[in-house]
Amino acid sequence: MIRHGPIECAYEAGPCAYTLYRKLIAAGIRCIVVAPSRLPAVKGRVKNDHRDAMTLARLLRSGDLVAVWVPDPVHEAMRDLVRARQAASWDVRKARQRIQSYLLLRDRHYVGKSWSRQHRLWIAAQQFEHPTQQITLQGYVNALEQAESRRADLDAQIAEILPAWALAPTVTALQALRGIATIIAVTLVAEVRDFSRFASARDLMAYLGLVPGEHSSGTTVRSRGITKQGNSAIRALLYEAAWCYRQGAKVGQWMKTHIPDSVPQCARDIAWKAQLRLCARYRHLVARGKKSQVAITAVARKLLGFAWAIAMRIPTPIVANRG
Repeated sequence: MIRHGPIECAYEAGPCAYTLYRKLIAAGIRCIVVAPSRLPAVKGRVKNDHRDAMTLARLLRSGDLVAVWVPDPVHEAMRDLVRARQAASWDVRKARQRIQSYLLLRDRHYVGKSWSRQHRLWIAAQQFEHPTQQITLQGYVNALEQAESRRADLDAQIAEILPAWALAPTVTALQALRGIATIIAVTLVAEVRDFSRFASARDLMAYLGLVPGEHSSGTTVRSRGITKQGNSAIRALLYEAAWCYRQGAKVGQWMKTHIPDSVPQCARDIAWKAQLRLCARYRHLVARGKKSQVAITAVARKLLGFAWAIAMRIPTPIVANRG
């Protein structure tokens, strides 16, 4: 170190998370964690650890590596809890799909809203000729109930821990937006963390893959669909929230009842402006003949921009490092 100067190192983000990064920083060694998707493709038929290390060293020296943001341990723990809830929600969807597929296989059709109380009673009343088929269906139903119980337990844990989290004010403020309740708000904050990392709302949209792609050459411009980069779970939640803007702008009884009283007035003002613009945006796109899915994607992109505007007005703790 005395002869060659301070040591600087980099490694690709992987399943071991940030343990090595934190140990190197504690030892006084500068380190960055690199996004593997932003590394140049390796040409040739020989690829091994030595060549990968040499490539990383050259790119680090030239300043061409793109570092990922490293969360602090407390935030990483909250993000783990949120992702556990996402996994539980995925298990619920898969369990429901198994039940519906099995009933379809046995030519059992339900007319009405799926997974309502009446639907569940109808499933419980199904009788089959062979006892093994009854046991099969009950096994699927038991798996669904277990998955729903795990999801409910995680929801309760999030609600219990959230008030003590340093970013709870941001989560509360985001709930002023129509379609965004506690789970969507806490997931967005847990995955993004420091909204000030992004100089503009469009940078955040690009980070989450909601901006249109492009494949152009010369004077030929070819637009593509959204890039779908970044976290797909957040995009799915934003799509879910965007469907609420199909109707006209309104602060109804449900919003009056469920929006926390501690939501600041600046967030309420931005949320109302979002309703006016996004509801009109959806109607305009549909009137032009766009598919509803395309219109919802455009609304979700703009909704994310309003979420960034609200988060930027909420004081957040100083981030120790940004990667």
